[in-house]
Amino acid sequence: MLIDRRSLLLGAAATGAAALSGARADDGPMLTADGLYREPWFLQSFLNLGDDLETARSEGKRFAVMWELKGCPYCKETHLVNFADPRIADYIKANFEITQLNIIGSLKVTDIDGTEMREKELAAKYGVRYTPTFQFFGEDAAKLKTLPPKEREVARIPGYLRPDDFLGVFRYVREKGYEKGRLRDFMKNQAS
Repeated sequence: MLIDRRSLLLGAAATGAAALSGARADDGPMLTADGLYREPWFLQSFLNLGDDLETARSEGKRFAVMWELKGCPYCKETHLVNFADPRIADYIKANFEITQLNIIGSLKVTDIDGTEMREKELAAKYGVRYTPTFQFFGEDAAKLKTLPPKEREVARIPGYLRPDDFLGVFRYVREKGYEKGRLRDFMKNQAS
């Protein structure tokens, strides 16, 4: 697993704080120095999305990016409600790797096509305007490099979804429901 400097420092700080408080690092999300909640099971990376996608693929998982913003109440809700549900967290941990990015952040990220830019520039490139936003990408990084940015995604969650709908989108991506039809139809069939 790849580790970036920010995550290494934040992880060390969180581990130290957890040790002082008696809490375990896997108890739930940590509030990081940049004001974002972070799940201990999120992918630790060098912020190279192509490498992150390949890491996920090599582990038999799908890749997603979660865009957040400091102070975003719906981002917090996603962590404290949706990810706190063991049924949801266990499914996502078993089937996905998630890289967390800050919609107005200034860390350098390498996009799937090899272009390096700041987080906020990458958000603009993909038309990410709301937080939280989840981008779900196709599985073949080499093929995705040749596609325009918006065609690289197989699904997107633009904003907060209630837990059952949230899990439904992750299932839609994992089961490749997008190859068979629309998300709405997939969700309707899941409810039946």
